[in-house]
Amino acid sequence: MKFCKPFSTLAFFLLFISLRAQTAKAPAYPLVTHDPYFSIWAFSDDITSQPTRHWTGKPHSLVGLIRVDGTVYSFLGKAEDQAAKVAAGIQQSVVITATQTRYVVACGKAEVSFEFLSPLLMSDLKLLSRPVSYLTIQVKSTDQQPHNVQIAVGESTQVAVDVPGEEITASTSAASHLSMIKAGTTAQPVLAKKGDDVRINWGYAYLAASDKENGAAAITTLTSMLSQFGTNGKVGVEEKAKKGTDLWMSQSFDLGKIGQQPAQRQLLLAYDDEYSIQYFNQNLKAWWKLDGTTIEQALAKAATDYSSIKKRCDEFDQAMFASAEKAGGKKYAELCAIAYRQAIAAHKLVKSPQGEILFLSKENFSNGSINTVDVTYPSAPLFLAYNPDFLKGMLNGIFYFSESGKWTKPFPAHDLGTYPQANGQTYPEDMPVEEAGNMIILCGAIAQAEGNANYSKAHWKTISQWVEFLVKDGFDPANQLCTDDFAGHLARNANLSMKAIVGIGAYAKMADMLGEKETAIKYKTIAKDYAARWAPMADAGDHFALTFDNKNSWSQKYNLVWDKLLNLNLFPADIYSKEVKYYLTKQNAFGLPLDSRKTYTKSDWIVWTATLASDRKDFEALIDPIYKFAMETPTRVPLNDWHETTDGKQVGFQARSVVGGYFIKLLEQQWRKP
Repeated sequence: MKFCKPFSTLAFFLLFISLRAQTAKAPAYPLVTHDPYFSIWAFSDDITSQPTRHWTGKPHSLVGLIRVDGTVYSFLGKAEDQAAKVAAGIQQSVVITATQTRYVVACGKAEVSFEFLSPLLMSDLKLLSRPVSYLTIQVKSTDQQPHNVQIAVGESTQVAVDVPGEEITASTSAASHLSMIKAGTTAQPVLAKKGDDVRINWGYAYLAASDKENGAAAITTLTSMLSQFGTNGKVGVEEKAKKGTDLWMSQSFDLGKIGQQPAQRQLLLAYDDEYSIQYFNQNLKAWWKLDGTTIEQALAKAATDYSSIKKRCDEFDQAMFASAEKAGGKKYAELCAIAYRQAIAAHKLVKSPQGEILFLSKENFSNGSINTVDVTYPSAPLFLAYNPDFLKGMLNGIFYFSESGKWTKPFPAHDLGTYPQANGQTYPEDMPVEEAGNMIILCGAIAQAEGNANYSKAHWKTISQWVEFLVKDGFDPANQLCTDDFAGHLARNANLSMKAIVGIGAYAKMADMLGEKETAIKYKTIAKDYAARWAPMADAGDHFALTFDNKNSWSQKYNLVWDKLLNLNLFPADIYSKEVKYYLTKQNAFGLPLDSRKTYTKSDWIVWTATLASDRKDFEALIDPIYKFAMETPTRVPLNDWHETTDGKQVGFQARSVVGGYFIKLLEQQWRKP
């Protein structure tokens, strides 16, 4: 098997053409994106200026080196103690697509093109779950002369520890024509630690390459790797196994004489966590392992299937971008390209002991909760657009919590615990109307996506209990938290009331789809009555208020978007037009504030609010400041969804799944009636 064949010049050119219509800028650049633990990013525009990092900001260092006629350059990453004699290459370009990030770096008289690909295709659950990313590297001469070239890639075993100083055991092996290095903590405290600013310290990282490509696998230190590579262009095998607290996994290749015809090598970066989630005190394996596949088999399969996977990812990236551009314009499409991998990789895909799909989110740099309902709600549009089974995987655990009798309140739980332990709600306060509305609306959205309410039918008794709670307590909500809990408690929240009304309407629609006509009429009548009463209570002249009792206030009515997408027709068109017109007068340089209390905002909610607009120009006018934020924010971290509209700085949160909400305009385009 030889899976690293050089591309032809034509193929290389076609690849460049296929990727150029995407985005070249982001607050941070996704490199390896699989789940909340196996997640490596570049936090700067220049890939050689900083160490690569875990989404939390802790170094998860990757270093790429090239030796051209004896001179060593770095083309990827920067180790904290990198030797001064290694010159940094000069970055020429970077392109981000939904599943790939590609760089071109000039290194002396050679050009290095390299691409990270995480094949997160939602049509293929096992592929999406498989924790293997590709790093494909091409080298060619830039002066029409042949040059003697060697390359090396190192991965720090930081990727396998929570905090520095944990002892690592590393070893080399070979199987299925792959040369592999494996590294993990000696202690292996499986699923022992939960929390937010936490990294994995169980399971094993792998760095693999073809054993037929003149490669050499080594367990080394950074200093030794730099010294050996600078001396002879190769990092030799020091030991078959090694223990330490600062080890590196290295693969090096002698490419020989390289001219204008590119030479290519490929590495596979993988992480086998062995057990992924603790679900009501039972440890669950990742989805890709359910049929007994080992990590060695997964790596071999990934290597063999690269060409077909690459083709599928290229096709998806282009189709996604084209759909988003058609729905909302080029800037909107670029935002979707930046958000795609982040939204998926903030989850873990497993199967419950009851045999159901579980797609469990982590509230990154929020509070570390697992499977939070009001994080599911904003992230849902991406998954509704490409595979509603993933949204079911976000709802199934919440349904089980209630239906098993473990949760006994008349509304849904806020969460299932603190990641990765899903043993029951750990958030200290409920969000009753928020979560009841969210669950019912999302069930209605699944019914809309699938053309039937079969999913809801299986949970109808529970949903019916929740809708009764909304009828009783949702229209004029008491003092309580909603998903914007960072803004504090609020009574008589007009936007939260709107969620309850839309939730009741969604229930009525599902009842109609299930043939329960009397139930459908009853709850449709309630929803329409509430909607008719809502408008005069919230009316503040040229807009609608934040709360029913304060007409000198305003807020984004993002919950109204589901009235539009589900074709409920509860609220008249003039409410939409009045609100959008008012929002356009309240924007700041980096976006529309969340409401009249503060100047900060949530970018996901802005996209929902913009989708209320009937005019494409109004939609783009509301999107443009978010695009400006993504391109110009001084806070260089994976997309933070809570930022200041006056200066574009992060207020809180980062790398969260809620940016899946950016896809709501694309979803509206998909669902739009001819």
